[in-house]
Amino acid sequence: MRILALGGAGAMGAAAVRAAVALPGVDELVVADRDFAAASRLVEELKACQPRLTAHRLDVTDPAGLDAALVAADFVLNTVGPYYRFGPAVLAAAIRAGTHYLDLCDDWEPTVRMLELDGAARRSGVTAVLGMGASPGISNLFAALAAGRLDTVHDVYTAWPVDVPDTGEALTGPDGRPGAAAVHWMEQISGTVAVVERGEPVRRPPLRPVALALPGGRGGTGYTVGHPEPVTLHRSLAPGGNAACLMVVTRGTVAFLDGLRRDLDRGRLDNESAAALLADPPLGRALAAGARAARLRGPGTLPPFFAAATGLRDGRPLSVLARPAETRPRLLADMARATGIPLALGLAQLLDGTARRPGVHPPESVIDARRFFRDLEPHSPGVVVEEGPAGVPARSGRAHR
Repeated sequence: MRILALGGAGAMGAAAVRAAVALPGVDELVVADRDFAAASRLVEELKACQPRLTAHRLDVTDPAGLDAALVAADFVLNTVGPYYRFGPAVLAAAIRAGTHYLDLCDDWEPTVRMLELDGAARRSGVTAVLGMGASPGISNLFAALAAGRLDTVHDVYTAWPVDVPDTGEALTGPDGRPGAAAVHWMEQISGTVAVVERGEPVRRPPLRPVALALPGGRGGTGYTVGHPEPVTLHRSLAPGGNAACLMVVTRGTVAFLDGLRRDLDRGRLDNESAAALLADPPLGRALAAGARAARLRGPGTLPPFFAAATGLRDGRPLSVLARPAETRPRLLADMARATGIPLALGLAQLLDGTARRPGVHPPESVIDARRFFRDLEPHSPGVVVEEGPAGVPARSGRAHR
């Protein structure tokens, strides 16, 4: 099979390529990137690998070039972000080309638009898997494991570490400018974001505190952020209560983010300028955030990365937590690998047909979660699923004003 890795010379794309070259069924892999020199260096690094590797200069904003590259491929790994700019157009091109598709989309707005391409994908016989990274991706599969222990699902929360422990993504790129992850972050803490309330998808301001009591005596407060998980888990798990993606974040950081959110919403900042302030906080903003932080609740003993579901089993309330076995998951220490490796493991299930089902899907709808976590064990040993009584319900607070 011929694999096209779009953005394959970037940090996450390169991590996916390094993992994908070892997969059975990969005969040729094309590293396509607008930075041809970087693509060539990656190909040279991996020249001893079994598949034939080639470098290709490609800018996804060139429709003719993109179409030609996709027509020549059987599968495409799309790691070009931000997805709110490029995701729907690249998926539409893959469907036209009849090329199976996987990406790392971590923006909820384009996820909604790409799910609307499900009918077109079915007619073309294309399987598309959205958000096959860490969060979304691993987080969705945690949620599937947790919900699988319940007869009826009420609430579902996924959570991702920002600065607890030290597992945050780099905020600046090699050129000193704000990185794509930081710009994405600003997009998803401003405006309104997708959550589920009383079983229905709604939009609410981000950075709303949610207090959780989890099995094992763990508990604390996370803060809502815009992400695809509530959009897709609403469709796949049909929670009758609430669903949201949360940041596990220190009080000082959430207070600083709230200041940026206010200025973003008032038009005083754009995503790039806000990301620059986050990377290099001015003293005045930092002091103001410190004053606000004292009034906020912190993460307490919440795990850094998890999914939790509440509901009924055999008529009794139950809470289920799925999380990495490691207290400080090693995989999260390198965000490129934490995101790129799951993408390659998702590709493995498309290559052998396990997850190949025409249409546009989130990971939890087509990826075999148990097999995925077995395949992930060399990089992140073990998954723990814990159960406990669903005693204290989750509480969602108001957005900061």
